[in-house]
Amino acid sequence: MTDTTHTGDSGSDESRRTSVTKRGGGPAATRGKTTIADGVVEKIAGLAARDVDGVHAMGSGLSRTFGAVRDRVPGGGGSKANATRGVKAEVGEVQTALDLEIVVEYGYAISDVAGDVRENVVNAVERMTGLEVVEVNIAVSDVKLPDDDDDDDGDDDQRRLQ
Repeated sequence: MTDTTHTGDSGSDESRRTSVTKRGGGPAATRGKTTIADGVVEKIAGLAARDVDGVHAMGSGLSRTFGAVRDRVPGGGGSKANATRGVKAEVGEVQTALDLEIVVEYGYAISDVAGDVRENVVNAVERMTGLEVVEVNIAVSDVKLPDDDDDDDGDDDQRRLQ
């Protein structure tokens, strides 16, 4: 908005005063508040964790079994549940803390996989949300052996139903 105040009747530039008033003041980043839901951070962390070599699945055996059943039920919300399975986030205004439960494939060093998961999750969450990740706690609930039946495909559940 521009206010123009004239002093005197002369048309000279010296006698004309112009003041500009900015509305809102300050940088655009300070003109409002952004909140990020826990589920958003959980989804980002879950996808980042799954990208790490050696991670077979997320969540405990029980949650994976329920997930396999939920995926087969129309409208069961399977895709969102898959992305956040095994992830719990606590989100504050500028920081977040995460708990992850993973299943590691046999043959991979658990400490290496956990370190890689932690690094990948921190990088993804901080880059995408701008939140500071203060901790990533990782619980390894199982090791996937090469000859184990895969809990994620639900074939055993399907055979039992027939």
